[in-house]
Amino acid sequence: MADKEKSTVPQIRTIHFFLLALLCVPLAYAQRGPANPPAAAPANAEKPIPPEKSSVTPHELSLGGATLRYTATAGNLLIDGTDEQPNASVFYAAYTLDGVSDLRTRPVTFLYNGGPGSASMWLHMGSVGPVRVVTSSPEATGSGPYQIVPNQYSLLDKSDLVFVDAVGTGYSRPVGKGAIHDFAGTDQDVRAFQKFIYRYVTVNHRWNSPKFLFGESYGTTRSAGLADALENSGMSLNGVILMSSILNYFVNAPGSDAQFIGNVPSYAAIAWHYEKVSHKGKDQTAFLNEVRAFARGPYSEALAQGQNLPAAQVDAIAAKLAGYTGLSVPYVKEANLRISPARFRKELLRDQRAILGRYDARFEGTDVDAAGETPGYDPSDTGIEGAFISALHDYLDHDLKYSSDETYLPSGPGINQSWDHEHRLGSPEPAANRGGQSMRDAYVAGDLADAMRKNPRLQVFSANGLFDLATPFFITEYDLAHIGLEPKLRGNIEFGYYPSGHMIYLNVDALKQFKNDIAAFYSRAAPGGQK
Repeated sequence: MADKEKSTVPQIRTIHFFLLALLCVPLAYAQRGPANPPAAAPANAEKPIPPEKSSVTPHELSLGGATLRYTATAGNLLIDGTDEQPNASVFYAAYTLDGVSDLRTRPVTFLYNGGPGSASMWLHMGSVGPVRVVTSSPEATGSGPYQIVPNQYSLLDKSDLVFVDAVGTGYSRPVGKGAIHDFAGTDQDVRAFQKFIYRYVTVNHRWNSPKFLFGESYGTTRSAGLADALENSGMSLNGVILMSSILNYFVNAPGSDAQFIGNVPSYAAIAWHYEKVSHKGKDQTAFLNEVRAFARGPYSEALAQGQNLPAAQVDAIAAKLAGYTGLSVPYVKEANLRISPARFRKELLRDQRAILGRYDARFEGTDVDAAGETPGYDPSDTGIEGAFISALHDYLDHDLKYSSDETYLPSGPGINQSWDHEHRLGSPEPAANRGGQSMRDAYVAGDLADAMRKNPRLQVFSANGLFDLATPFFITEYDLAHIGLEPKLRGNIEFGYYPSGHMIYLNVDALKQFKNDIAAFYSRAAPGGQK
């Protein structure tokens, strides 16, 4: 969850770790402790450097009428700091097809979630891996035991898969002289993933394999910067999959109307889903195209006038906006024509005393009362979190035979809140060493464009959930239409739209459609790829 991912723009999972912290309080606090407890280790003390180790297990998967035999490897690799000494241990789970005679023809894909500060648990256990956890989406999944099933929509028939946990999440940790601030930033994070990918392809002899990146939510921010960093250091990619993208954090700049304009088509898709707008004489695609035209035309022009918009135009725009979003005209006018996602989630089904999910508006929930302005929580987050966390632990233990003395962190404590979003276009180097334009907030669409210009064969697939209010699809369309590509390169970007939210794969019908789309994408981006 851009996408956990799932918080793209702030991370919201700290409650889970607060509870874990309470459970881990030593008994000494409940009993009489030693008179002189040992002093805490200095904050800058070097941490032990663990050995690289892995658990390797054989598996089978029936997929597309064939039986795929594959090897799962769960383990860690060390990456170095600037002093060429290990400063992080990175956890990964890799799935590689058995019996491949020539690895140069077999694609390898690196997958990760976002946050920033989220582990890869969501993609690993829900999307295109060899197994997936069954949820009750869009209903809350509730209590366990949870079912883990073979994934008939896995991507393993097209590519080997490597799920990677960012440093400070999952089982990945700073080691040696490393500290979390060495990794908790846009460019710091890109640099760490670049080093991990170099290490993985070196250890596993995959330098000449077709290579893909697959990021969700903030993972798309990472992918855009990482694609350029890899290209600039001599590793050209075949493809980049962007699921639920955030490529420009400036969209939320104070005084800007961009976020309000960008949200309207998503509101319309959700209103269509709940039959709050008329379907008569229209199909959904034609309806959303009409809303797109309104958002970029009359609505954008009206908001540009700010408080100077004449009253008659206020009335006209309010009526149109209400007609597309399912909200009432008085409510739209009271909000000054600018509806935030939180307000929309509370208002659309207020007459039913229901709130909607932020990551996936198909999810409904109830608040303590129906009179508030914004929802008290996100039912699309709480409705699935327990299932994914429990299923991952069970799967690593029983299927992959992997254990660790560390606590698996679905979200790294405090990472999202302390993230350094500063970024220099086209460079993952430390701020003191890099040239180019510095960005206070991450804008990485330009990095992706730079990689595409330098590698004209690089293909990009943008996957979008119609009911995603964390990373609305219209904003992604805008960002990818404003990166200055020449006509001959614009066809390298494809879009897919799915009747789901931020985590597209929570709707199994959408996952099936996505797998079909992405399988065709791999065939185009790596035409010589071997099953």
